[in-house]
Amino acid sequence: MARYLITSALPYINGVKHLGNLAGSQLPADVHARYRRLEGHEVLFICATDEHGTPAELAAAEAGQDVRAYCDEQHLIQKRVSEGFNLSFDWFGRSSNPPNHRLTQHFCEQLEKNGLIEERVTKQIYSIDDGRFLPDRYVEGTCPVCGFERARGDQCDNCQTLLDPIQLKNPRSKISGSTNLEPRDTAHLFLLQPKMQDRVRAWVDQSTDWPHLARSIAYKWLDEGLIDRSITRDLSWGVKVTKDGKPRPGFESKVFYVWFDAPIEYIASTVEWSEATGGNWERWWREDKGAKDVTYVEFMGKDNVAFHTVSFPVTIMGSGEPWKLVDRLKAFNWVTWYGGKFSTSEQRGIFMDVALDLLPSDYWRWYLMANAPETADAPFTLEHFQQTVNADLANVFGNFVNRITRFAETRFESAVPDGGEFGELEKKLEDDISAKLQALSAHHAAMEFRKAAAETRALWVLGNEYLQVAAPWTAIKTDRDRAAVGVRVGLNLCALFAIVAQPFIPDAAGKILDAIGVPNENRKWPSGAGERLLDALPRGLKLTPPDVLFKKVEDAQVGEWAARFGAGS
Repeated sequence: MARYLITSALPYINGVKHLGNLAGSQLPADVHARYRRLEGHEVLFICATDEHGTPAELAAAEAGQDVRAYCDEQHLIQKRVSEGFNLSFDWFGRSSNPPNHRLTQHFCEQLEKNGLIEERVTKQIYSIDDGRFLPDRYVEGTCPVCGFERARGDQCDNCQTLLDPIQLKNPRSKISGSTNLEPRDTAHLFLLQPKMQDRVRAWVDQSTDWPHLARSIAYKWLDEGLIDRSITRDLSWGVKVTKDGKPRPGFESKVFYVWFDAPIEYIASTVEWSEATGGNWERWWREDKGAKDVTYVEFMGKDNVAFHTVSFPVTIMGSGEPWKLVDRLKAFNWVTWYGGKFSTSEQRGIFMDVALDLLPSDYWRWYLMANAPETADAPFTLEHFQQTVNADLANVFGNFVNRITRFAETRFESAVPDGGEFGELEKKLEDDISAKLQALSAHHAAMEFRKAAAETRALWVLGNEYLQVAAPWTAIKTDRDRAAVGVRVGLNLCALFAIVAQPFIPDAAGKILDAIGVPNENRKWPSGAGERLLDALPRGLKLTPPDVLFKKVEDAQVGEWAARFGAGS
């Protein structure tokens, strides 16, 4: 049994995320965690809400709430939505909780002891009309690289260039819209990343198990040369800046930059888990406490990669302490809405809470992983969604389960029938199933989600093809034993198909396995070696055909949703 630490990029606290956010981090992380658990491995799956920084303050102000009250409310909303999508986090923490504050302050002090933190007076944008310094995300303007007119002070969403607010052309205050801005002197702490450049590059060089997307982004940053990065901001909401365990003189009105403290929350959330459950967080994160045996896997969208492949490793390695570094980093491109961006303000796209009101979570889970944005951006369209779920879930899988369980109910007393012997048809099917299972396992292990979904569907297709040839509904007229073999194989396939579908569609898979009477201890991932894949269910085992597993998405629904969510606009 191996140990897997799995983390998903932390969703910002400011509002429910859209389906693209789900597909780019939390959902694939959940699929992989479920797969590893089914294999019998020890898994710790961690996530949290990212609650500090400008986005939280701005969203709270817009909602007319105190920022703490806003974050309390939004955390519960996001937690409920994640539960609605069956995201099997072992812990869903909060970056505003005490463990993250303690660890963030600890890392800063360790980095400073190691000569990697420097206090500097720099120019920062000051809003005369607002009467305050403006942290990076409080400033918008024109990107100096690509000319995008709504670039943020920390990053351009159009070209992904990391920025300093002072670089923006035509800057304006995000608070008031004022352009009455000027640079003024202010003191901040800087992380001296160039000192770690060679060490980080050597680490990236040996991280050969990352996909091309993640490695290419890391090398882009390294090739351009790391820069000293400010890790504090003029904000009131966040982790307070300390020195030797006490407030740092001159920094009483400042907090740590959200991108400094947010990745540390992976560790802090595990501390929260340990405090709540009695688990040992150190054996997952400290190599001197057993974490050397852990495989650490991170999931995130491409816009988060640079921080996780450079900045966070600088923090971890620069501390001089034996912290666990990521082993495998799975990065995703974006899911687009008809080729454009999801937008809350413009009511374009479907967001996670609304999606659950429209259809059960399995529909969305299957579609998003069958079309995962692994090698390029993946456009979401309602028409393709309808086509995929109707073909794969309703026609191929749902219809297979319905046909064979209903026939077993009417002709074999709702039980796995005895009688008859396997013939060449069944032997060939078993060989084909074994080969597919090996390929499916390899795709899951490699975190190739599109391929894993395609291989899962291919298994379902094999089952349908078998039933077409075996045709127990025809054989029953002249050869009951032959019909019994077809039904017995079909029911075993139902169980097998549901077991391997659990990572993608856990609700429907659970209903099938419950209906057939498969106990929890027998729902593990099949190795394919030496197993009775087509004859595992006890003869005489009673079953109850499940209700319709997947209702088809109708044209009228697509039309209604297209109008409601701005399809094609």
